[in-house]
Amino acid sequence: MTTAEQQASAQRIFTEYLQRKGHRKTSERFAILSEVYAHEGHFDIERLYDRMKVKKYRVSRATLYNTMDLLLECDLVRRHRFTPERSSFEKAHAFRQHDHLICEACGRVTEFCDPRIQQIKNTVSEVTGFKPLRHALHIHGLCAACLANRNDHDRD
Repeated sequence: MTTAEQQASAQRIFTEYLQRKGHRKTSERFAILSEVYAHEGHFDIERLYDRMKVKKYRVSRATLYNTMDLLLECDLVRRHRFTPERSSFEKAHAFRQHDHLICEACGRVTEFCDPRIQQIKNTVSEVTGFKPLRHALHIHGLCAACLANRNDHDRD
């Protein structure tokens, strides 16, 4: 699915969700959705707010936080807690399943995809009769750069 198709599909889903739940369909909400789906990778709400201000969007923090809650409810956005200090978000619709490596030293988040994880989910599902709806795998450690930096300091 192309980025334009992904955007159009996300807008359709959001429109239907807002109608079904009796929420107003405002230009601010759709501007937030567009900005989220134009962004590659993870973001936090404050960075999204700053990016929208630079682009001259007239969106309040309250509208941004409330819209993010709506996007979470209709599964167009995923929330991650890579660190205890703040939440990170990423688009979720038509986005491939992936997992995360989180560097404890610098905070860098690296996405990876390993088909063996899907095989494990399938096997566990077959054996237990459990139907997984989603999963999250976060592996915390040190990235190669921080590990190399630590090793350099250990040699001194």
